[in-house]
Amino acid sequence: MANVVESLVAGGKATAGPPLGPALGPLGVNVAAVIAKINELTKDMNGMQVPVKIKVKSRTEFEIEVGTPPTSALVLKEAGIDKGAGDKKVAVGEISMQQVVKIAGIKRNNLLSKNLKSAASEIVGTCGSLGINVDGMSSQDAQKALLAGNYDGLFEEAKA
Repeated sequence: MANVVESLVAGGKATAGPPLGPALGPLGVNVAAVIAKINELTKDMNGMQVPVKIKVKSRTEFEIEVGTPPTSALVLKEAGIDKGAGDKKVAVGEISMQQVVKIAGIKRNNLLSKNLKSAASEIVGTCGSLGINVDGMSSQDAQKALLAGNYDGLFEEAKA
């Protein structure tokens, strides 16, 4: 039976310190090898918190599953900012609807949406709570434009 360790790590910057080292050490696995593999698998998500699941089968055998970063982290990265607004009525950044669709594609399997358009609608909602406008509109206006079909062409492109 495999022991499972789940944690959030900084993409490409996991260390043998807490929370991974203390959880992996008692299992007898080579902690340095596990950390190196996690950093290799998460290097493209640099600076974002990434969920990882480590299945330790034996002292020499382990398997790592990397999840997707939280939606808010992906939105902040696309907007090029470190932190959302404390007051969601104040816009602190902006992304395009094309970037929203990109994020929706990444998060699609982790969302409750039935299709990519409704997944994009969820992402727009996250933008609103972070104080990030979409194509120069508030999240409410972007939601209305999305539901009105103004961006349906983006979803056709995404299918291709």
